[in-house]
Amino acid sequence: MSFDPKAPLCPDDGTPLTAHGTLWQCAQCAGSFQLAGRCDSCGHELERLTACGAVNWFCNHCKMLKSKSVVQYHLVRTAA
Repeated sequence: MSFDPKAPLCPDDGTPLTAHGTLWQCAQCAGSFQLAGRCDSCGHELERLTACGAVNWFCNHCKMLKSKSVVQYHLVRTAA
């Protein structure tokens, strides 16, 4: 599945999502989602590290820092 982390679509109805802080919200179904990433090597969830405006991803399983260009992005529904 092709996924653009800068302009995600609602996984339920395909409506463009709107950013609200660290969450993405759907105006159509009122769903609330958070952007997450999986490791391209092992498939485990990555830890998002933010500092000084930069975003990096770290795999606790591989013990490696991952470039945003290799992260497999997906949306996780949140209870909002």
